[in-house]
Amino acid sequence: MNIKSEEAWAERAAAFLKHKWKDAEVTYADLARRLRKHGLKETEASITNKLARGTFPATFFLACIAALELEGVALEEI
Repeated sequence: MNIKSEEAWAERAAAFLKHKWKDAEVTYADLARRLRKHGLKETEASITNKLARGTFPATFFLACIAALELEGVALEEI
């Protein structure tokens, strides 16, 4: 894996999360509820905006992994 820009990392991380949400059949509204259980105050709109921008903090990414109950992430998946 040879990703050479921050923008490319952001695009791939957003695509990874979208793919995992789709696989889990979780809506943005469902995800917002799940994230609240992990201490994040997100709304469907704030999640949509983060993904549309393609940038978000690592804490959001990690909380999404926890909210989706994924056991881990291999960098090769991103």
